[in-house]
Amino acid sequence: MEHVGILLYQQNRYVMKATIYGLSTLFFFLLLTSCGGSGAEKGANSNTPPKSMVADIESYDPNRGVGKFTAENVVLGPLDATMASEGEAISNTKCQSCHKLTDERLVGPGWQGVTSRRTAHWIMNFITNPEPMIDKDPQLQAQLEICLVRMPNQNILDEDARKIVEFMRQNDGKK
Repeated sequence: MEHVGILLYQQNRYVMKATIYGLSTLFFFLLLTSCGGSGAEKGANSNTPPKSMVADIESYDPNRGVGKFTAENVVLGPLDATMASEGEAISNTKCQSCHKLTDERLVGPGWQGVTSRRTAHWIMNFITNPEPMIDKDPQLQAQLEICLVRMPNQNILDEDARKIVEFMRQNDGKK
């Protein structure tokens, strides 16, 4: 009886080794095939972005961003206190869980001074269209490396984005 137990033990060891070997081989094969795509899709060098991406980055306007807002259709005048108050209410609901009004980072960067660093139409394009902006703007990509969280699309209406910009202007002490 003892010999049968030893034989079963050795057989189980063999099956276990074969299973581990088989799973290791399968994992290695999947790893190799999942690293993906042909050189034509990525470019000859894996560090080289596709030509279409290079064209997008080269044509990207860092003063405008990506979206429908331009210097021509976003005209700033004197600070509109009513608009700023409405923008504050929107920001309290949609923005303040990730952004502080100071220069201190919370989840996202602080808002202090943003209207001095960015144009109003760039801010509105980013508020209403964050995904393509993050994909194309090198400064936003650098910010993403610091914050580690992409700004979600809050589905903010165009007029609400304008009100948020007015609140940001008020926060920055613009008159």
